[in-house]
Amino acid sequence: QVQLVESGGGLVQPGGSLRLSCTASGRVFNINAMGWYRQAPGKQRELVATITSGGSTNYAASVKGRFTISRDNAKNTVYLQMNSLKPEDTAVYYCNAATLVVYWGQGTQVTVSS
Repeated sequence: QVQLVESGGGLVQPGGSLRLSCTASGRVFNINAMGWYRQAPGKQRELVATITSGGSTNYAASVKGRFTISRDNAKNTVYLQMNSLKPEDTAVYYCNAATLVVYWGQGTQVTVSS
């Protein structure tokens, strides 16, 4: 079992920045990739960014150049630095960790509004 706890969400004005954190505990040695997904009201959950244990990254086209995913393996933590935020980035952001099973965090709300 892997437990994921996210933090760092909140309310920010358009053009602002936020950094999300997700710390894993439990059977962390089995974790391969970690990632961030988001779900806006009335929409399906979508990929934001992923990072492998080796550091390879993948981004959704809508966030490329604005968001940066990083990982501290020693702390079992993955980060999502979000810059130049737009109202359309408003969503609940979920962290996930992939072993043979995919685990999800509880989500953290990000609201971009003036």
